[in-house]
Amino acid sequence: MRIVSLLPAATDIVAELGLSGRLVGRTHECDWPPREVAGVPVVTGADLDADVLTSREISLAVGGAEHSGSSLYTLDAEALAALRPDVVLTQDLCEVCAVSYERVSGTVRLLDADTRVLSLEPRTLDDVLDCLVTVGELLGVRERAERRREELRARLDRVRDAVGGRERPRTAAIEWLDPLRPAGHWVPDQITAAGGSPLLAAPGEHTAAMAWETLREARPDAVLVMPCGFPPERTLRETELLTRLAGWADLPAVRAGRVWVLDGPAHFNRPGPRVVRGAEILARLLHGVEAGAPVADGEALPFPLPPN
Repeated sequence: MRIVSLLPAATDIVAELGLSGRLVGRTHECDWPPREVAGVPVVTGADLDADVLTSREISLAVGGAEHSGSSLYTLDAEALAALRPDVVLTQDLCEVCAVSYERVSGTVRLLDADTRVLSLEPRTLDDVLDCLVTVGELLGVRERAERRREELRARLDRVRDAVGGRERPRTAAIEWLDPLRPAGHWVPDQITAAGGSPLLAAPGEHTAAMAWETLREARPDAVLVMPCGFPPERTLRETELLTRLAGWADLPAVRAGRVWVLDGPAHFNRPGPRVVRGAEILARLLHGVEAGAPVADGEALPFPLPPN
């Protein structure tokens, strides 16, 4: 079976199921597992260079007249056709995060092939894990997928057990810096599993931009900074967007030194199996407990202190 993944989280799932060798195409953002995807042909591109633009400039481009969601991404229809995929994995949850389902479906209809398109649309942590079985069934490895799902659930149970009975810090997760946007969907579930009390978004919620006053008035005990698509080193370039806000230094989380920069793409932004690792990392940050492998360099960084 020849698989094209047009969603980084779907690529993670294919790898989790031990089927990376069947990938014949991927997106330009699919980067995990590094060695297994490095040689897989890329069939997408992006019109914006996130390494050059600021968060505000990216936001304006996404919402402006020049770009609207899926138009941020290009899909090479000729390259896709040449790969002769049996299955194309995509999503219809967020047009800003990947090539849209509508565009993928329209492109596949033009192919002279019997290609199946599967759209993944998880909203909660349980939904994310269930996607393994959805993909596994289509790829003919349902039993393997069910075993992997139960193994991931067991890891989450270990996290919950490790933090059980502890006081739950009120925790705000930030998905975008300018404008400020809280992290929704499965992230509140991750926080809850790790022994926190999520603020600003409910499980499964697709969030919108918020005013700074909303975060300030919430007075979080902990703040998790995980901009969508930004690795920690990219986020650190724009920390002034938060530290210059009036009253930032007065937040309980800032005064207590409980603000962290996290690897959003690896463990929080993408609805793949690595969100379980995200919950393990949060348990270590929020409660100092090890519910998995020790937190490695780069998985979580302390947020810079505000200027004096």
